[in-house]
Amino acid sequence: MLLPSVKPLAPFLLILAATLAAKPPPNPLEPELLTITNGTLTLGIEKSMGASITHLTWKSLDQKNIVNIHDPGRLIQQSYYAGKRLDRLKDGQHKAWSPWSWNPIQGGGVGSWAKVTRFEKQKDNTLLFSETTPKLWDMHDEEAQAVMHQWTTFEPGFTNVAVIKNRIICNRDLNDPWGPAALNPQEVPACYLTRNFDTFKTYLGEGKWRLETQPPGPPWGRTTSPRHAMACFEKSGQGVAIFSPSATSWNFGPHGQGSSTDPTAGPCTHFAPVARVNLGPKSTLTYRYWLIVGTEKEITTSLDLLWKKYATERFSLTNPKK
Repeated sequence: MLLPSVKPLAPFLLILAATLAAKPPPNPLEPELLTITNGTLTLGIEKSMGASITHLTWKSLDQKNIVNIHDPGRLIQQSYYAGKRLDRLKDGQHKAWSPWSWNPIQGGGVGSWAKVTRFEKQKDNTLLFSETTPKLWDMHDEEAQAVMHQWTTFEPGFTNVAVIKNRIICNRDLNDPWGPAALNPQEVPACYLTRNFDTFKTYLGEGKWRLETQPPGPPWGRTTSPRHAMACFEKSGQGVAIFSPSATSWNFGPHGQGSSTDPTAGPCTHFAPVARVNLGPKSTLTYRYWLIVGTEKEITTSLDLLWKKYATERFSLTNPKK
């Protein structure tokens, strides 16, 4: 992906531009949704959409779901990049994504949803666990040589915080065309919300926030946060933040016009913490992030407490050179 002539985050911009312009794939015929709730916060993962997070809402919000599920490239999900950018048009690669790197997507590829092999509630129905065989984004229906695991639950001691652990186990052939590990930007995680969550703020610590502005994209804006946290708010003041201590930068911005609350609509908002990782053919990458909801004051209080507990946490990577 990181060819000399390509800026480090250019692949994100290309994939998102093409995704937003493309027609969505056929809707899944029999969606299956597993949810957990603590009485305040509700999250759900959908089997027919790669077991990505497709449902997020909370008690003080007058909206049933804020996750954009327009196509397999949206959702709140795992997405990774590795190896060389290849022209595989003769093998059926979509022309909008050629050349392209090895890019396994939890939701699925062009016009196709990923297969889920485990999908269950655990720990007295307080934890959602899933195992997914991701699809390569640039191909219509090609499974990646990888497995993704996800654990979704609530952070102990909080009513407005969920913690998600993500893992990808890469099983590529050592001599495949994408080649050895190279330093690539990874979204940890990728997050798409309904279009009405269009006020972006990064958290600076000590109760201070910085307003971020960006015209409708892509391209998306880029920023940093000293507290590894960013939030999106809607007009009533309700918002959702991501705290991702592995992140070194952020992508963010709205897409389309208006203020839609429709999870299936084309217009959306996007923000994603980004970490740079040497993801190799046999690498295993694991990281955690936290979703925090509520008013700015409520989110601030929770972020300060999370910072004290997890400020030094980072991703875990094995076999980065293999």
